[in-house]
Amino acid sequence: MTDSIHSFHIPVMGTGHSADTPIRVGPFGISSVISLVDDLLLEKLRKYYAEKHDIRYRKIATNDEDGRAKRISAYLNVVHEIVQKKMEEIRQQPFFENNNKKKYFELLPEESRLKQKYNKLLKMEAGDERDHLEKDLTLSMKPGSIDVNIMVNLDRVRFNKNGDPLGEEFTDAKAGLRGYANSCLQSSIIFSAGINRSLYSYISKFRDFYRDKMGQIKKRIILKVSDFRSALIQGKFLAKKGLEVYEFRIESGLNCGGHAFASNGILLPKLLKEFKEKRKSLVAEFKPLIQKYYKKMGWEYPESAINIHPLITVQGGIGNHGEVSRLTKDFGMDLTGWASPFLLVPEVTCVDDSTRELLREARGEDLYLSDVSPLSIPFNNVRGTGSELWTKKRVEEGRPGSPCPKKFLVTNTEFTKKPICLASRQYQAAKLKEIENMEISTDEEERLREKVVVKNCICDHLGNGALIALGIADEKNAPQSICPGPNIEWFDKFYTLKEMIDHIYGRGPSLVSSKRPHMFAKEIEMYMDDFEKKVSNSFQTKKEILTMLEYKKNLEEGLDFCLEIAKKLPYPGENLESIATCVKEQRSRLDRINSLFEERNCLAS
Repeated sequence: MTDSIHSFHIPVMGTGHSADTPIRVGPFGISSVISLVDDLLLEKLRKYYAEKHDIRYRKIATNDEDGRAKRISAYLNVVHEIVQKKMEEIRQQPFFENNNKKKYFELLPEESRLKQKYNKLLKMEAGDERDHLEKDLTLSMKPGSIDVNIMVNLDRVRFNKNGDPLGEEFTDAKAGLRGYANSCLQSSIIFSAGINRSLYSYISKFRDFYRDKMGQIKKRIILKVSDFRSALIQGKFLAKKGLEVYEFRIESGLNCGGHAFASNGILLPKLLKEFKEKRKSLVAEFKPLIQKYYKKMGWEYPESAINIHPLITVQGGIGNHGEVSRLTKDFGMDLTGWASPFLLVPEVTCVDDSTRELLREARGEDLYLSDVSPLSIPFNNVRGTGSELWTKKRVEEGRPGSPCPKKFLVTNTEFTKKPICLASRQYQAAKLKEIENMEISTDEEERLREKVVVKNCICDHLGNGALIALGIADEKNAPQSICPGPNIEWFDKFYTLKEMIDHIYGRGPSLVSSKRPHMFAKEIEMYMDDFEKKVSNSFQTKKEILTMLEYKKNLEEGLDFCLEIAKKLPYPGENLESIATCVKEQRSRLDRINSLFEERNCLAS
């Protein structure tokens, strides 16, 4: 059961592009997500918004004790204060006028009880009954949730001024969690990009993540997952500590924005089917462990929470209301997430004009899975960003690599005792020198060099677009990175918030062409690309061969299931024909890739 008044949420987008989205859409009841990676960026935004809204501001210096956690708490508190203030201003506005109160209710989905009451109000004659309904509607208005996101494996160890490591609780992920836990927010924290048992154990230190006597949880846990097994393992680990998962947020492994974490060929429809069939087992597995923990702690587990089960939601590549209907009606998803299309909605996201125009003009060939991330994880990208141009210029000038101003992605100890970043000047100079001394062909040397210098300083550059948009930074000195999903190809204008929400809810004309391939078809194509790349780059070890065989089997099962979906009646606007066409084409392609795999396997034997 969801308490959201909208049937969609706006997921995290980079470090900066959704950092102030709650301020923009929260007062209209829409939930959105702030990244907690870059506390230094959040500090700059806090200063900007505190001054704009006449809120007292005191700088939290970089070297302040527990500064990261304090900066995060302070920013989240400012966002909360602004959203509450704006919400109250909207509540005070009258009905029957062209104002934000009207906009609040008009944006609601048609099936919403609040929207139905509002529509009833519009037909009523003036009088006591209408006055009473106006008061009831006003009291029912609430802001969207101000949620936050932590990439759990970005857990850098911090050092003091003498170079000694600080305590375990000062690592980046734990400090980020503490910053959220100490804030005044009543919302959710999303854990993404893997599992961090040490971080999950640390959650238990904060009482706000447990139910109170009224059965409420002030700070809820959302897990972003790409397979059912991961959901089960993470959920059980948390349950043993009495921690409940409020929502499992399923994301397509490849048809998404940001970093792409491909599954081993398990397509989204098969994954959704598994969650639908097994969702009751999540409650059966977790609830006894949670109750056992409460009993051990001497707490009473509220009777009202016994039958509450986690929400199951989905995001990644959704493009129209027909696809939403498929996800919610056929697969039982409680909510959907829409990210990349909102990058073209200036009311919602904080993107500089140059980058937003780049996205508006982007076509399929401009959007690609890149190797620019220093984490060496495929990163969704668009050609021609300020970050790409800046990085290439550094290489041309003989100064490859970034000064590494923030050091959030330091992971490599190949040349140093302390970890450094693959995009840093320090690492790239050392690695290029090593390559130069190798006895290899010119072509091989160039290939290895390119693998090194392609890395971008995304932890800094992902925040620059927001700083430029707000007038905090100058575009000349702030290269911008952005990480849209491939779905943005089909959105080619700048939209208002109302236009985009009407599109999501299937009200009025679609914003995308009827020729746009179904989200399931696009994902099939992307997974086939991934499989072909893996086969081409494999060394045909026994482990790799077993992995490839499993990948192929999963793809074949996924194609069969997608073909079953394609034979059903389409929901309005849903391009099911594209699935059937795609399955036919990609089956032939899979046969060709498999022939290459078997040929290489024979040669390796």
